[in-house]
Amino acid sequence: MEISVITQLSKTFEEAAYEQDGIEYWLARELQVLLGYNEWRNFTNAVEKAKESCKSTSESVSDHFVDVNKMVSIGSGAAREQHDIMLTRYACYLIAQNGDPKKEQIAFAQSYFAIQTRKQELLEERIRLMERLQAREKLAVTESQLSKNIFERGVDSKGFANIRSKGDSALFGGHNTSEMKRKLGIAENRPLADFLPTITISAKQLAAEITNFNVNKNDLHGETKIADEHVQNNGDVRMLLEKSGIKPEDLPAEEDIKKLERRVKSSDKASVKKKLGAGGKI
Repeated sequence: MEISVITQLSKTFEEAAYEQDGIEYWLARELQVLLGYNEWRNFTNAVEKAKESCKSTSESVSDHFVDVNKMVSIGSGAAREQHDIMLTRYACYLIAQNGDPKKEQIAFAQSYFAIQTRKQELLEERIRLMERLQAREKLAVTESQLSKNIFERGVDSKGFANIRSKGDSALFGGHNTSEMKRKLGIAENRPLADFLPTITISAKQLAAEITNFNVNKNDLHGETKIADEHVQNNGDVRMLLEKSGIKPEDLPAEEDIKKLERRVKSSDKASVKKKLGAGGKI
């Protein structure tokens, strides 16, 4: 396929897209023309096959294929109702995959929507990674503040470790920090939080934030009183999670957060180099 044809088709497909509530979609009647189908009946056959493909991937068909009715002009000021379908990017991809690749438009659409879908997946993955990294950084800041606060109230670093471990025991259903590391296969010299999912990191951060607040508010001193406070707060957060059917100790370990940091930095550097190589501006 010639570059000029690819450029034109890409422009045409992008201009045909609509957006509603932040969701990109295409209309089936317009996609029919873009894919080179002369008759709606023939095109709907491809749509039905795409719906079956959607079911086989355990995706909800109604999330990607939305039936709509619109009024179209039939001349002399008259109008009639016409059935149409709102299609997500994924639905368009499935329709293209069930079309005839000998058609130039369909061959292009198969690649176009596959790439666009992959871009969306990469974006969503990047957002999830950044949320986890940000949650971990926030926890580190909160625990640092708590450590400094209780140090001034007669608790040394060993005492802080004991307080944190007792808090973990309350959060993880009786499993203290060391036990959770063994349970998840984490080296003893590594922080437990570096391997926890975002929801659990956020839970630990909330409990530590409340402890820090109440230590100041109630002017708590000594390891015992502060440990009791931290256990209470972690237990309360656990109860909140359990209401949503979440047991922190049963969630699997996730990828080492240090590896994620390196991967994100490496990806960002590669992106910058690519822009510079292409003459782009930062």
